[in-house]
Amino acid sequence: KLNNSRVAVIGLGGVGGGALEALARAGVGKFTLVDFDSVSESNINRQIIADTSTVGKLKTDAARERIIRINPDAEIITHNLFYCEENASEVDFSDADYIVDAIDSVKSKISIILRAKRENIQVISCMGTGNRVDALGFEITDIYKTSGCPLARVMRREMKKLGIEKLKCVYSEEEPCSLKFGSTDDEP
Repeated sequence: KLNNSRVAVIGLGGVGGGALEALARAGVGKFTLVDFDSVSESNINRQIIADTSTVGKLKTDAARERIIRINPDAEIITHNLFYCEENASEVDFSDADYIVDAIDSVKSKISIILRAKRENIQVISCMGTGNRVDALGFEITDIYKTSGCPLARVMRREMKKLGIEKLKCVYSEEEPCSLKFGSTDDEP
C-alpha cells in the first residue's frame, strides 16, 4: 500500500526534507516535490538534503537524488517553484494520497489547505518548528488544540475565518533556542 501511495511534500527545508526522508524509508513509492530554492552552505547544519555535494543544486534535485539512493524504483515528480495561489495550477495533486505542508508562508499554507479540502486529500501542516531542539516536544494535533506557537496562532485565526473546523498539524510549545557560537565572552 505504501509503495503505491503518492505523497506531495511542499517545502524541502529542515522539516520537509526530514519528513521526505522518513516517508521514503517507510516505503512510500511516489512523490511530488515542490520547492523553489537551492541548497546553500548555511543549510548543511539543519537540512537532511544539504551536504557539501548538494550545495548549489536545486532542493528538488537534491531530494530526488536522495530518495533514489533509498528506493531506486521511486516515482518522483518535481516542481521548482514557490507554491502560491497564483501558480497552484502548475502542480497536479490529482493522484496524491497525502500532502505535507512544510512551508513558512501563511498565504501559501492557506492555499494548500483549501486545495486539499476541495480535492479531498489529507494534509498535515507544519507550524513553527525552527530552532526547537527537544524532539519529544513535538506534537501532532488539531490546529485548534495548539498553544504557544505564533504561527499556529495565526493559522487558527485564518482557519476559523475560512470555516475550516479541523486541520492536522505538527507543532511545538518549546521556546525557540537561540544558540550563539563563537561568543567573545570570557565564559568557558
